[in-house]
Amino acid sequence: MSSEGQAQVAEKLIDSRAHGRFELFRDGELVGWLYYTRLKPNRYALRHTEVEPSHQHQGVAGAMVRRVLDEIRAREGTITAICPFVVDYLSRTTAYADLIDARHPGYPDRAAAESALRKGRS
Repeated sequence: MSSEGQAQVAEKLIDSRAHGRFELFRDGELVGWLYYTRLKPNRYALRHTEVEPSHQHQGVAGAMVRRVLDEIRAREGTITAICPFVVDYLSRTTAYADLIDARHPGYPDRAAAESALRKGRS
């Protein structure tokens, strides 16, 4: 238990290549996933983040993005940020700036990413 009297949550990130997504499990339960496309040589286009409705507003998306970025760093990969949530996350920290692919960085901010999504659905 933590100093606040809450039990620690066991998190596990799985790369579900068959589904093209990273999956975050908390205490053995799938709580969120981040769809990606793996591009050569070792670039990941991070496309879309989803969280189970029963786990929204519990920090799942932020924890998942952080774990995914750490995993890609461990793989010595780079990212192209397409997902509005990922773009927004990256805009609030410089900790992962080294992962952004220089030739294909993705969208510069959340508004641009959301605008592109709306245009793609038209």
